[in-house]
Amino acid sequence: MSEAFGPEQRIGNQQREEAITALNDHFAMARLDIGEYQERVNRASNAQSYVELAELFRDLPQPHPPFLAPNSVPFAAVPPPPPPGYVPPPTQAYYPPPTGPQQQYAVPPPPHMGYPAPGAPYGIDPYTGIPYSDKSKIVAGLLQLFLGNLGIGRFYTGHTGIAVAQLLTCGGCGIWSLVDAIIILVNGGEDSEGRRLRDS
Repeated sequence: MSEAFGPEQRIGNQQREEAITALNDHFAMARLDIGEYQERVNRASNAQSYVELAELFRDLPQPHPPFLAPNSVPFAAVPPPPPPGYVPPPTQAYYPPPTGPQQQYAVPPPPHMGYPAPGAPYGIDPYTGIPYSDKSKIVAGLLQLFLGNLGIGRFYTGHTGIAVAQLLTCGGCGIWSLVDAIIILVNGGEDSEGRRLRDS
C-alpha cells in the first residue's frame, strides 16, 4: 500500500500500477468502454504527478487507487468552474412522490442477458464492438458458390462494384467466384456497411 501524496508530488511505478489495477476493475464493471479504457491506461502509464492520476478517476466512483484518499484529492470538494457563457438550466418544481398503492412494473433484465442489444438484433462482434450484419455468411457463400458467375453473392452482401465485375467476367471464368465463395464461407467477411456477416 502506498502513502498519501500531495497534489504536485511526483509519483512512481507503484502508483501507476495501482491506478491501472483500479481502471481494470472499472473496465470489468463496464463503466469504461474499450477505447476509453485503453486511453486512460496509456495516460496512467505516462503520468508523472499525483494530479495526472487523480484526473483519471474524477468521473468514476470507487474503487480508486489507495493513494487517492477522498480527503487528499485536491479538487474533490470544489467543482470545476462552469465554462464561459454557461447558463444553468431552469429549476423545476418539486412534486412529492405519490402515496397509496402503486402499479408494480417488472424490472427488465440487464443488457445482453438473453435479449438483443438495441440496434444490434444479431449481436455484437466481441473483437470490434460493431453489430453483426443482418446478412448471413452461409447464404452469401452458397450464393457465391452456385451463382458466383453472376455475382449474386456479392449483390447479396451489398458489394455492387465487385458483383458487376464478376458479372462482366463470368466470375473470373469461375475461379474468382469459387475462391470468393470459399473465403466467405470460411472467414465470413463484411457487408457493404463494414459489419461482420453473422454465422447463421
